[in-house]
Amino acid sequence: MTAEAVLSEIANQCASCELCDLHHSRKNALAGEGPSEADILIVGEAPGFHENEKGLPFVAASGKLLDELLQSIHINREDVYITNIVKCRPPSNRDPKPEELLACRLYLERQIEAINPKVIVTFGPNSTENFIPGAKVSQIHGKPIGLDNRVIVPMYHPSAALHQSSLKSVLEADFATLPGIITRANEILVNPPAEPVQKDYPHQLSLF
Repeated sequence: MTAEAVLSEIANQCASCELCDLHHSRKNALAGEGPSEADILIVGEAPGFHENEKGLPFVAASGKLLDELLQSIHINREDVYITNIVKCRPPSNRDPKPEELLACRLYLERQIEAINPKVIVTFGPNSTENFIPGAKVSQIHGKPIGLDNRVIVPMYHPSAALHQSSLKSVLEADFATLPGIITRANEILVNPPAEPVQKDYPHQLSLF
């Protein structure tokens, strides 16, 4: 099965998924959007109100900021695959619960395997902790981390930058490093961080 076919299958499965309680309140499940051969995979936390209404990831103000960030490094949104750790909106935009993260884990793992991106950008604490146990975005944002044959780049969530203006310049600076990180992806993987990444976090995502 081609990567495109796998992603299409995942989208269909997410649309009818009832593995957790989030399906009761969703209007649209958001499996993801973008090309199957993308070099960059962006993983947010969960759909918000506008995403749930429109069935598209990162719309409204956060989507506009994301578009600006991508344009600043001369990358089109259409060339990036965008998804979330959970595919349905949690009520009142609360953090996803462990059982909701677990229910969506296989979808995200299959997306990563199918796309095989050079770099995975994690937006926000919940997304980052699913890849790097116990990590704090404030301490490791913008730093490429080689993990299980993937390069992970944690970043602040665009919505956080919209609510805290001082974070916008930080996010812009982190995005500016992405082209170089993509170029050096193989080098980063063969030169892992000095500190080993803890791997016993209860809901850590396996990256093969």
